[in-house]
Amino acid sequence: MFREFGTLFLKMNILIIGCGKVGSTLCNRLSAQGNDVSVISGDRSEFNDLSPDFSGYTTLGVAIDQDVLKRAGIENCDALVAVTSDDNMNLMVAQLAKEFFHVPRIFARVNDPRKNEVFKEFGLETICPTNLTVSTLCTALMAEGSSSISVGNHNILMYEVDVPKDLIGKRVSEIDFEDGEVLVAVEHIDNTVSRMFLTNYEIIKGDRLIIAKFAD
Repeated sequence: MFREFGTLFLKMNILIIGCGKVGSTLCNRLSAQGNDVSVISGDRSEFNDLSPDFSGYTTLGVAIDQDVLKRAGIENCDALVAVTSDDNMNLMVAQLAKEFFHVPRIFARVNDPRKNEVFKEFGLETICPTNLTVSTLCTALMAEGSSSISVGNHNILMYEVDVPKDLIGKRVSEIDFEDGEVLVAVEHIDNTVSRMFLTNYEIIKGDRLIIAKFAD
């Protein structure tokens, strides 16, 4: 067993589908913890992002090919994590792992929040980066005194600005923000806060814009 931050970890055989930024980072961390890690990618160059200390296995091929999955060790893995940038690929691989190979634990990355329900209908555990980012921003936004948070390897600045007179009466969609800026909420003159996700709010007098911006 392996101890990290006071928690016991059992050594596991883990198959990762996708070796982009998320996949390679996951592989490096799980390998460093002492797990047996195998990763599949359809792009050989993605393996270059693996750490020199990565002690696992790499398999080049299409992850929905059962022969490729077998070569990568799916028949003996304790868990499979599908983290490609293609939601449909992640769903298909997760289904194969569940229905044909009976992998005990399966996780799938879902980039499109609208597809979350589809994955759940198949009994799959999902991780949605979009929902996680929104949730993190909302939590930080409502926490008094928050000005900077981290999401993944990125720092995000949170700040408020007074609404210029020329923006009063305009819709959010009509405002030209700087590159990297996202309007996440508006604080009204009565100190209430309205979240701006997926809305086209009309700015009124006394509003203050709460903006998130990637710092790196």
